[in-house]
Parts: sequence; C-alpha cells; structure tokens
Amino acid sequence: MDNHKPTPQYFWKGRSADSLEYWHQKVRCTESLSADTKLQKKIALLGYAVDEGVRRNQGRVGAQIGPDSIKSVMGSMAYHLPESLEILDYGNIWLEGSDLESIHELTQSTILELLRSKHFPVILGGGHDLSFPHGSAIIDHVAEKGETLGILNLDAHFDLREKVNGQGHSGSPFLQLHEYAKSKAVPLQYVCLGIQKAANPSPLFATAKKTGTWWLESESCNILDWDKTRDLLNSLLDKVNKVYLSIDLDAFSSAYAPGVSAASPMGFTPDYALKVLEYLAQSKKLISMDVVELNPSFDQDLCTAKLAARCIEFTLRKIWE
Repeated sequence: MDNHKPTPQYFWKGRSADSLEYWHQKVRCTESLSADTKLQKKIALLGYAVDEGVRRNQGRVGAQIGPDSIKSVMGSMAYHLPESLEILDYGNIWLEGSDLESIHELTQSTILELLRSKHFPVILGGGHDLSFPHGSAIIDHVAEKGETLGILNLDAHFDLREKVNGQGHSGSPFLQLHEYAKSKAVPLQYVCLGIQKAANPSPLFATAKKTGTWWLESESCNILDWDKTRDLLNSLLDKVNKVYLSIDLDAFSSAYAPGVSAASPMGFTPDYALKVLEYLAQSKKLISMDVVELNPSFDQDLCTAKLAARCIEFTLRKIWE
C-alpha cells in the first residue's frame, strides 16, 4: 500500500535480557494494516506520519517524523504490563503530497477495524488533524453499540476552527467531530485541559460555548488546584460510556516539550498530566488514545519524544493495573 510503511522488527531495540524486561522484547511488527482478529485484548501502535494539516494551519512542519521518534525511545522502556498482552506495531500511515482527505479516510477505516477486533489503539502523530479520523472511527464504533462518547484533549488550543476553503487542518478536528457525531446521532462531550488565552482568540471561546465544550485554562491546570480538574473529570465520566484521550504535546511547557509544532513556556508540567492520565485510566472508560504534534526537528536530547513515550507507557500501565 503506497500510504503505509511497515516498521521493521529491528527498529525495536534496547538492552538484552534473558527474560521479558523491556518493550522491544514484547512488540511484534506486522506487515500490513489488516487488523489481527484474535479475540483477546491487545494494544495497537499505529503511526500517523502526516503534517499536511499543520501546514494548512500555518504551523511549522516536521511532525511527519514524530511517530518514528517516539518509537525509537519506546523500545528501551522497562515492561510492566501483563505478559499475556499482545502489542502490535502496525507501522505508519504516511502522506507524500497534499491529499489529506484520502489519508483521513484510510486512517478512519484502519482505526475502526482495530476497535472492532478488540485492540486498544495508540496512535502516534503527526499533526492534530489526526483527531478527526481517529475520533470519527470511535464515533462509528460507539454508534454501533448505542453508547455515548467523551473526548478529553490535553491541549493549549481548542482546535475548534472552521475549515479553510472546505478543507480540514490541524486546528479544526474537534469542530469537525461535533458535526460528525451529530450526523451519527452519537451524544458527544468535548473537554479540553490546558487552554491558553493568548493562543485562542475570542471567536474560539464563542465556538467553545456554542458547542457545549468544557475547559480549564492553563493557569488552573496544576496539582495545587487539582480539585478543579477532578470535578471536571468526574462530570465527564458521569456523563459518558467511553472516553477518547488526545494528548497534544504543546499543552506542556516548552521546558518539558520543546519539540512541538507550537511551543510555549506557559503550559503545564508532567506531574499534572500524569495525574490526569491515572485518573482517566482507572475509570476503565478509556477506549483509545493518541499523542500528537511531536516535531523532532525542534526536540532537544529526545526529551519531547521521551515525554510522549512515558505518557503512553504510564497510561497503559494504569489501565492494566
């Protein structure tokens, strides 16, 4: 398939061990996007090596190489999940050119197939336009089951912008998902943690109110004000059956995440994010997750890639505890 690149097994590497100790010993690479149909629960790693949406949104490109950067640091992580759990690397969906819409269709159909075959998808971006096909697949899946969906987005931006010339981009996915959920008659609640007023003009706050979005501004996203976050998370979890988690790395302060498409010194800290991830994972309502906007061209000592990898590992570990 022209828009799919399998990950070679040798890409996963790390310290040698006689018993299962590290992620590189556990991950199995597949040659195609066809989902493994075994009945047991499993984790799917899928790269979205696309930054056309970032370019359309006038951001700095480079997120296309984000998925491989994250995978490159995951192999050496210590393994603390169940030995019986399968972890499958389905390679990268990638785009050469500007036909973002066809890539969205491929991504949506691939993730829907993964959900139907009992995978927990972990999608590695790539631009945040990924959330439109990712969220659409989840909406299709919960529609089949008559369930409700919540979206928790850790992000400095609402990403509720209108399309430009009829085209989606990295700033529009959650407005597109509101429209898609309505077309599928799926109740949807969108929540965003980390909003920075300096990065969101007044019309976006108006759109957020119009769409029933809940949010916390970045100043309130800290451990000392945890009760505000806890109350908002509880309201979300009480309202929906399933939750889709999206982590935009630009929600973190650039002190921790310099390698992103839109860096800012004003974001939150890893300890706050991990507390959110633990709370969500322990709810047992999490159905899928992605980590987006890693731009390795601006990373320092792979610290942003390692932050992304640690957020993924921590969330999965807490789900299976």
